Amino acid sequence: MPVQEREWLLSQLESELKAKKTTRSYTIAQAFSDGRVLLLTAIFFVALSAALGNIYWIPTFLKRLSGLPDRTVTLLMLVPALIGIAGMLANSWHADKKAERRLHAALPLFISGALYGLVILTGRSSNLTMVLLLLASGAYYAFNPVFWSIPTMMLCESAAAATFGLINSVGNLGGFAGPYLVGVLNDRTHSLTASFGLIALLYFAAASLILCLRIGDPLQHPQQNPETPTTLKLTPGRSD
Repeated sequence: MPVQEREWLLSQLESELKAKKTTRSYTIAQAFSDGRVLLLTAIFFVALSAALGNIYWIPTFLKRLSGLPDRTVTLLMLVPALIGIAGMLANSWHADKKAERRLHAALPLFISGALYGLVILTGRSSNLTMVLLLLASGAYYAFNPVFWSIPTMMLCESAAAATFGLINSVGNLGGFAGPYLVGVLNDRTHSLTASFGLIALLYFAAASLILCLRIGDPLQHPQQNPETPTTLKLTPGRSD
């Protein structure tokens, strides 16, 4: 490679590395006191409250609505898993392609919340209700990989690692709160409608909080010097 081209490549890599370090220079203490990190923690708590309230109770929901045998209900639980695999792959790929995170993290939650809202409107129409419940359960999974890529866009490596622990530890309390609240509503109202409404509300709340985040573009390249060529024209000669 000619010396001029090699020097240009090295200068580009160095400028990108400097830009990366500038945007991610956080200590662990600063990360824990950062409002965006606290907001991410709240988002995960609310989203997980809805998701686990759904995951733990959906077999009961399906059983009560359809009266199907336990084995059939168990087989139906494969549907959200398959939807989740497809959703995670497609949403992550599209988020990388568009270099965007907030909307790609919020959209699965909005979809799940909207589907639960439709469940309330369908009433006791068991077939349609079951389809909506299964779709809502599967749509949530597309949120996770995009969400967990957000802290690394704001923080340095060590601070991001500590932040993962903070978000996950506090957020997993939603694994207790969500199922507990759904159980309380089922016992007190003797109806599934209130539980559906709670889960929909939590999904919408988490999605709305994500839209309040202010984060950078993970794939945004530094502005190029107008005098710097955007493409390299390779010329025959000796390689270095």
